[in-house]
Amino acid sequence: MKRVQSVCLALLFTPLLFWVAPVMAEDTVCIQCHSGQEGLLGKPVELWRGSVHAANGISCHDCHGGDPTDFAMAMSPERGFIGAPDYVAVPEFCGRCHLGVKEDYQGSAHGRALAAGGPQCVLCHGNHEVQLASIELINEESCSRCHEYERAAVVKQTINGTEVTLHRLERSVAALHRVGIDMRRIKEDLFAKRNSFRRLFHTVELEKIKNQTAEFNQSLLKIKQQIDDHESELGQRKIVGGVIVLLLLLGGCIALLIRKSYHEEE
Repeated sequence: MKRVQSVCLALLFTPLLFWVAPVMAEDTVCIQCHSGQEGLLGKPVELWRGSVHAANGISCHDCHGGDPTDFAMAMSPERGFIGAPDYVAVPEFCGRCHLGVKEDYQGSAHGRALAAGGPQCVLCHGNHEVQLASIELINEESCSRCHEYERAAVVKQTINGTEVTLHRLERSVAALHRVGIDMRRIKEDLFAKRNSFRRLFHTVELEKIKNQTAEFNQSLLKIKQQIDDHESELGQRKIVGGVIVLLLLLGGCIALLIRKSYHEEE
């Protein structure tokens, strides 16, 4: 019997011997090494810490490869280290994660001009300090580095209304989630719509952006209707809950009056 128990215990704990804790973004040897250095070698860590990548647990090795657990092999090609890409290789580098955006970019005027020094991801989004994408990335200071701003201004004006609608819907979904309503499916649908809409920007084709923005607005109306239904249901729940509370209070008052009358009669 004891032998059977020993075997069972061994089977239970053996997997733990081979389990390796996931490497957290701040725990990598890359961060530990570079954060202690000055100048160009330490600056990327400072910039990265304020980025959307850091906020989502994306660390150095996720982009540059290498072994984030071994100081000696961190920058070894044998462990997949690829370092920083050349200028023209940046879209492929970033496109390993941002597949759809890469596809739209490569087919755009920006992508077709890449070999001649056209803009790529880092030029607009930055490298280590990458921020959450927003419509504010389309601005005169950035766009006029390569061309006149007028066309980009029209694009921004075209998509502005849809961007505002997306933000409002996301706030509504978050508010409903906080009060306990299951918004997972709508949240996922809205997330997919936002990603598709952001892909559209990278085509930099004005007519396509105008036409498809109108289509996006129609699809967002359907999502808005679903959110409105949930908010209406929540409002009805609040009314019913308020009525129940009032009835309970009224019942309590009546009970107190009956008790008081009973004691007066005594």
